[in-house]
Amino acid sequence: MTEEKPGSLRPGGRTARVREAVLRVAGDLLAEHGFARLDLAEVATRAGVGKTTVYRRWRTPAGLVADLLAEMAETSLPHADTGSLHGDLRANARLVATTLTDPRQGPLFKSLVAAATCDPEAAAALRHFYDIRLAEWSPCIDRAIARGELPPDTDSRAVLSAVSAPLYYRLLISGDALDARAADTAAEAALLTARAGLFPR
Repeated sequence: MTEEKPGSLRPGGRTARVREAVLRVAGDLLAEHGFARLDLAEVATRAGVGKTTVYRRWRTPAGLVADLLAEMAETSLPHADTGSLHGDLRANARLVATTLTDPRQGPLFKSLVAAATCDPEAAAALRHFYDIRLAEWSPCIDRAIARGELPPDTDSRAVLSAVSAPLYYRLLISGDALDARAADTAAEAALLTARAGLFPR
């Protein structure tokens, strides 16, 4: 019999409510204190769930982070369709900037990245989360290719990654302002690079 990974079951009823409560509290604690201080016992207490349940299901803080990322990945976000690649990329960049400057989401993403740097399971979950997000926005690049705005062999993942990478750099490294101007600049830079054919598959 194959052993289930922490949080990999998707049951309904009371078990689903327990998972929802635990993941909500885990996200709050990650945003408040960071990954280093994420404690399963504190999660259980604040979620009103038995400690045994939390330890049996998630086992480690990294297991809890992995399930939180899986839950976040399941929340679909509609991609923009402004009629132009420039408009779509700017919408994408502004969405990323808005998320990363949110009082809860910004610190939460910092903690998720921190978890991924020290645990392979959390790292795999973070990659899966971004794989889904990139796939959700890839139609923007496909439409641009169909309109003749980009070379046919343009790599959609590379273009979208080029939009968000400077914004994550500001969040995690430089501390520079994450505002609409920064978002628009990131989108414009990615657009010019893509048009030059520098993101081939």
